[in-house]
Amino acid sequence: MKRDLPLTLNQEALHNGQQRSVIRELFDYGQIKAKEIGAENIFDFSIGNPSIPPPPEVQAAFLTLLQDRDPTKLHGYTSSAGDISVRQTIADSLNRRYGTHYAGENIFMTCGAAAALTSAFRALVEEGANNEFIVQAPYFPEYKPYIEGQQGNFLVVPACPPDFGLDLDEIEKSISPDTRAIVINSPNNPSGKLYSEEELQNLAYLLRLKSQEYRRPIFIVSDEPYRELVYDGKEAPHIPAIYEYTIMTYSYSKSLSIPGDRIGYALVPPNFEGHDLVFAAIAGAARGMGYVCAPSLLQHMIGLTVDVKTDTKTYDKNRQMLYKGLREIGYEVLRPEGAFYLFMKVPGGDAPAFSNFLRDEYNVLAVPSDSFGCEGYMRVSYCVATKTIENGLERFEKAFKNWPG
Repeated sequence: MKRDLPLTLNQEALHNGQQRSVIRELFDYGQIKAKEIGAENIFDFSIGNPSIPPPPEVQAAFLTLLQDRDPTKLHGYTSSAGDISVRQTIADSLNRRYGTHYAGENIFMTCGAAAALTSAFRALVEEGANNEFIVQAPYFPEYKPYIEGQQGNFLVVPACPPDFGLDLDEIEKSISPDTRAIVINSPNNPSGKLYSEEELQNLAYLLRLKSQEYRRPIFIVSDEPYRELVYDGKEAPHIPAIYEYTIMTYSYSKSLSIPGDRIGYALVPPNFEGHDLVFAAIAGAARGMGYVCAPSLLQHMIGLTVDVKTDTKTYDKNRQMLYKGLREIGYEVLRPEGAFYLFMKVPGGDAPAFSNFLRDEYNVLAVPSDSFGCEGYMRVSYCVATKTIENGLERFEKAFKNWPG
């Protein structure tokens, strides 16, 4: 193809497009390798793709909608923010669970949590300012392009092993007059850590002090796709009830096992003066990026299944089997409290090298923690077939014994 004219492209966009995610690279490698040696010989712990099918209520809702609803309305546009009856249904569900007083007008429907997060980041960025967003490692890698793509500055607080809780001392050191928000992901991807009520209360106290000091609110942007995947009788604290300046983002990808059917929302609680302006800014940010009118069919499906949750018993069984098995082998492992990932310390500390060793020698795929902003660990996803864990543990044991590092 002839190219005699120079291309002028956005270099940040080009860089993001050329720098592939390590997670996706491992997953794609596994797909290709499976065709060569058989899927049963690949032990893929790399990606958070739910192994449990959607609850039967999801399929029933789709069938009901397709059979009983006027197709011109079912597949037609909703308002930019989403169908108000669906938004009110979600608000009512949250109110029942948390004793809150949300209205449908506080909820903006989005194409998954990614659109909710990027819209929130863009809404909080002030033109001409050095807008900083604080993220504590380990963190979901896409936060960096999400924030920088909206002209924000991505500021990392180092990880806090061995339990990977909130490091309030380091967070306080990182806060400045330029701080716009801190991003919270609990239960955490990749560590499986669930931040406690006490930790979040202490964070809220710190942010109130700093907000008063700098005479502007510092927000929490709470990313909660794993909110329903919590174990040992625990429950994820409702952060907007703890700290007023919270924007909560949510996706049904994990709670309903529909990661490919992108649907979620941003919630701006009416807990502070000016919440309506923040909501309007999120709506305007979404408009500017073309994130308007989330898929209508999916919105209406959520309206019928808003209180339905995936059965987590299989995840819990896998969690306990993997945790127990790796510890018995000799690995140091953080006991996951939520999500469906386990954080495993790498013998010798070189996570990329150990990941390559697992892949090349044993066809085991797990993600080095360098991708998540800290070194020396691996994320091992347990939303896989139980048989994969049973057989994969044998290979983890061989790797532990034979690893030269």
